Amino acid sequence: DEVFALLISAIFIIDSLGSPFSPVGVYHYFVESHKSHDNFIDDEDYSYIATALLSLILTLGTTGMAFRLRSIKFSPFCCNSGVRSSITDFAVTASILFFTVLDKVVFKEVQTETLNVPDSFAPTFNCCTASCESFFPDDCPELDEAFGRRPWVVDLFELNGKNWVPIIAALPAILAFILVFLDDGITWHLINHSSHKLKHGEAYNYDTLIIGFMIAVNSMLGLPWLVAATVRSLNHLHALGKKNALGKFVSVQETRLTNLLVHSLVLASIFALTVIKLIPVPVLYGVFLFMGVASLGTNQFWGRVTMFFMQPTKHPLEPYTEHVKTGQMHKYTCIQLLLFLILYFVKSIKPIAIAFPIIIAACIPIRLYLLPKIFSKEELIMLDGEDSVINEWKTLNGHIGKDKSACVC
Repeated sequence: DEVFALLISAIFIIDSLGSPFSPVGVYHYFVESHKSHDNFIDDEDYSYIATALLSLILTLGTTGMAFRLRSIKFSPFCCNSGVRSSITDFAVTASILFFTVLDKVVFKEVQTETLNVPDSFAPTFNCCTASCESFFPDDCPELDEAFGRRPWVVDLFELNGKNWVPIIAALPAILAFILVFLDDGITWHLINHSSHKLKHGEAYNYDTLIIGFMIAVNSMLGLPWLVAATVRSLNHLHALGKKNALGKFVSVQETRLTNLLVHSLVLASIFALTVIKLIPVPVLYGVFLFMGVASLGTNQFWGRVTMFFMQPTKHPLEPYTEHVKTGQMHKYTCIQLLLFLILYFVKSIKPIAIAFPIIIAACIPIRLYLLPKIFSKEELIMLDGEDSVINEWKTLNGHIGKDKSACVC
């Protein structure tokens, strides 16, 4: 769970700053050949360096402002707790509005990349011919305009004479099923962790059923699949949570209304495409960076990675620091780090990306059969056990842990 959650957070962070595997992220604005500069190639006053520097300011500024506004909740500023809570709740929205206005009003002479949003609500695949087997204008540059758009519903029987496609597609479909199934399960497990203090009943099977049904609907429409969004789900949980000054959950306002309102606003955004076009892409990179960094705080794996750079006696008091030798703890973290790096590179390299679900699934037998040969049962309980199992172990052992002074670095 922790490895996958950190992977998703890392994708948000890396893709917002600059992915090494694709031209995505604020870093790539500093590359003159980046596609965002192509629209201004004939503009003599255009400076890609100025655009890149402003984009960097917008990205980091959006992230920094969102974090600063979010921290106001426990500060002495503003007139009362209600105002501070409201500022915290709308921290990201306020950051988006502020830096969008900054870009469009203060630095209006500097061109930044904006969202590539269609002008109308319609399929975006433009056809060269009536059969709609080729894409305009890439496949038919000789034509002045497209013949039309593809139909809303995908024709499952239009195989271009390749009747073997459904049979061959079964293998990658199984891999996709594994990925969606594990993604849903891991996200559900992270959300329902005991530290979040959720009270309502579990709905894992219900969630899986809804996701499966919506994947079928989206496939028929040729739309991206609906999957469990780990980072956004965690941020949604944090938005509904009441925390103490240390960032620990006290309670969570469990409601379906927020999900309903969020997706209603997403639907309404279809009718506000001209407004959405005004939002600079670097501002959205800042939002993604904020979401990725914010989700790191509750990830135990990331916490143990930072302990590589800490003095052992300054480690936070956790079951895995009190009852596990430092050397064993770092060994476990290194194994997780290796799996994390393998997952990231497999996901990022297109020729082998299809094996990504297999690597995720392989983490299960590694945990069940390999790790027990390296670590004791008690160490594994402290490192990745549920809180209830850890408390039971402490009770049976009289709350007596190993002497931290005897730990080996």
